[in-house]
Amino acid sequence: MTTSTTINKGDRLLHQNVLGSRRFSNYWWATIVTLGASGFLLAGISSYLKVNLLIVSDPTQLVFVPQGLVMGLYGAAGLLLATYLWLVILLDVGGGYNEFNQETGTIKIFRWGFPGKNRRIEIDSRIEDVQSVRIAVKEGLNPIRALYLRIKGRRDIPLTRVGQPLSLTELETEGAKLARFLGVSLEGL
Repeated sequence: MTTSTTINKGDRLLHQNVLGSRRFSNYWWATIVTLGASGFLLAGISSYLKVNLLIVSDPTQLVFVPQGLVMGLYGAAGLLLATYLWLVILLDVGGGYNEFNQETGTIKIFRWGFPGKNRRIEIDSRIEDVQSVRIAVKEGLNPIRALYLRIKGRRDIPLTRVGQPLSLTELETEGAKLARFLGVSLEGL
């Protein structure tokens, strides 16, 4: 769920860092897409200029229309996708923290979003308004294993990261720890 969970000030403050888009898999795919797209673009340019710009092959033998042109367009589209992936990583979309403070009786859920008016997503509430901590488990092609905070007058607030689902053991442990800290029930088991 989180990169780290910290309980401070005599067990009165629970702070959970939530990993956003700065995951290893995102770095991996952004790098692969960048390299592949660069190769396609250089192959297209090489076929046009009749100068070999690649180390591993000789695209000067390609006819520019249609093969070189199409490879260049695929390369340009791939570089646009790679730029998007690197920007999402740079902006750490989805990253943030969950903070539960029993001293002040407040809950703060913070996430980074995309640039614009919703770049900073902050949800503040009182601990007294928390009804329960809910575990959602759905197996299948697109599995869901997530923790939600159920608050009076609001829809359920997701607390876990998006992407790779947590193990059931980790999900239950984190859910039980949070429910115990807040003094509410744990639902969905």
